[in-house]
This record gives sequence, structure tokens and C-alpha cells, in this order.
Amino acid sequence: MGRILAIDYGQKRVGIAVTDEFQLIANGLTTVHSKDILIFLKDYVSKEKVECFVVGEPKQMNNLPSESVKFIDPFIKQLKKNFPEIPIERIDERFTSKIASQTMITAGLKKKDRQNKSLVDTISATIILQSFMEKRLIF
Repeated sequence: MGRILAIDYGQKRVGIAVTDEFQLIANGLTTVHSKDILIFLKDYVSKEKVECFVVGEPKQMNNLPSESVKFIDPFIKQLKKNFPEIPIERIDERFTSKIASQTMITAGLKKKDRQNKSLVDTISATIILQSFMEKRLIF
């Protein structure tokens, strides 16, 4: 069994989260600059078995794709091209940044730490991964 790797893709930064080998626990891994994401993924996949990529799908409140799709769709094409053997799942990422910020407040992080965008992106990727795992249990 391989890991599931979640991606919160942004124009500047990409939050990454992964499961353990048994796909039971979602953990934040890191944040990578957008221009370096494919290099990072190639390195990671060479060391760890990845069964599936989960990429956040930005939507508006009316369920239509948000404007961020114009940046994410080309990334997904590159992901498919570079990793044709690894399936890609999409999951609604609405509110993940707000949930991440609230999680940081609940965890007692200081305001300065909560302003760390990289940490927000990593937590957002973890929330995307956790949502995917919960959805999979339902079906």
C-alpha cells in the first residue's frame, strides 16, 4: 500500500500533506515554491510509494470553478504527464484556508505564527487530505 499525497496548489506556494503507509493518518509534510513542485514530487516519489495524488479543487459558493482553476489546470496536466501511473483525485477545497487559520487559533499559536503563509498552506493540504480520506470511508 502506498501513501496518498495531497496538494494545495497556489500561485506562489504549494502545501503538501501525506498519509502514513497504511493510509490511516494525514500529516502535513511541507510547503514548496510553485516553480519547484514537480522537482520536489519527482524526488519524493523516487523515495516513497505514492498511490494517489489528491489536488484541491477551488470552487465558488455557487459550485462553479473559481478563477484559480486557470493556474491549477496546467499544473494537473504537468502532473499527469510526469506521473502517468499515479491517479489524480480532486476534492473541493472551499474554506480550507479559513479552517486552517481557525485550527491554528484553536491550537494556541501566536498571531505571528498564524501569519506564516507556508504553515497555512501545509495545514490546508492536510485538511484536503483528511477530507478525501473521510469521503472515501463514506463510499
